[in-house]
Amino acid sequence: MDNFHTVIIGAGPAGLQCAAILAEYGRQVVVLERRAAVGPKVCAGGIPSHALRSLRLPPELIEKSFSAQHIYTPWQRAVIKAQEPIISTVNRQRLGRWMLRQAREKGVVVLDNSRVTGIDKSHVQLKNRKIGYQYLVGADGSSSLVRRYLNIPAKRQGVGINYQIPVQMPQMEWHLNPRLFNSGYAWIFPHRLSTSVGAYAPRHDLPPQKLRERFCLWARERGIAIDTTKVKAALVNSDYRGWNFGRIFLAGDAAGLASGFTGEGIYPAIVSGQTIAHTIINQSYKPAHLQQLIKQQKRHNRIQKKFTGNKVVCQITLEMLVLALRMGLIKFDLLEMN
Repeated sequence: MDNFHTVIIGAGPAGLQCAAILAEYGRQVVVLERRAAVGPKVCAGGIPSHALRSLRLPPELIEKSFSAQHIYTPWQRAVIKAQEPIISTVNRQRLGRWMLRQAREKGVVVLDNSRVTGIDKSHVQLKNRKIGYQYLVGADGSSSLVRRYLNIPAKRQGVGINYQIPVQMPQMEWHLNPRLFNSGYAWIFPHRLSTSVGAYAPRHDLPPQKLRERFCLWARERGIAIDTTKVKAALVNSDYRGWNFGRIFLAGDAAGLASGFTGEGIYPAIVSGQTIAHTIINQSYKPAHLQQLIKQQKRHNRIQKKFTGNKVVCQITLEMLVLALRMGLIKFDLLEMN
């Protein structure tokens, strides 16, 4: 049986960020990825600019940046502007490959095609191999095996559906329409050579099949051609119930750190990966950044809960929110995880 200081399950942003930091401090780390390739992920690819500054991503990873956000409701159109970019888009596959190179250069062992079939208190089981650990990090997404091993349910989940269409669209848009998406929304997020169009909604508020049907109706009404593009879908876990369980940790979607309101998850994933690494290195580490993000995540869940249920109440509440954004009574970063 091979032994590592830390075993990380999942080679997404959370797992790779955690691994790279641990390796910098001389820890032996292995990252186990069940897929054949690191990087691909169903995701619109939007990252707020404050997150980009703290993550220090190289400029070549930025697809497009937007200093204006266009928000549509049945009664209003709001354009939120700033001098600097508010949100930029990244390609998740390119981001994953860059983070993979960074981790491997620091000495991290990354094994793809490595599906974990079992976990106990001292090792993880692959198909034909056991790997022992001192610390275990579950960065394995919304259907996390590590979370199930800890016997932590994940009831509060959303669904995101995405079409990456080969069209360059000019502006970043958010479409809030309770008649179609209940407490969710549709998006248009332009990239360098394509555009992500999709929709997100909590599962308890709108079943995935209904979400897709209504999104297709919305796209047809706007003349957006999605018929020749393959649809992709993914769960988004916002059921946060803790991240530190002694020698076992949960990061990103596995911890339920995504926003239940917007579905944003890249930034929470990376912050949680950073925090877990520093906590493993120094048990007295104070996770102030992650604690602030958890407060914002809980705030997002409370906001989303207010929009769930009665469509009339949802419509009025959303219109009031957008009106407050237009008037500058609240800032756009209310909608961001920071």
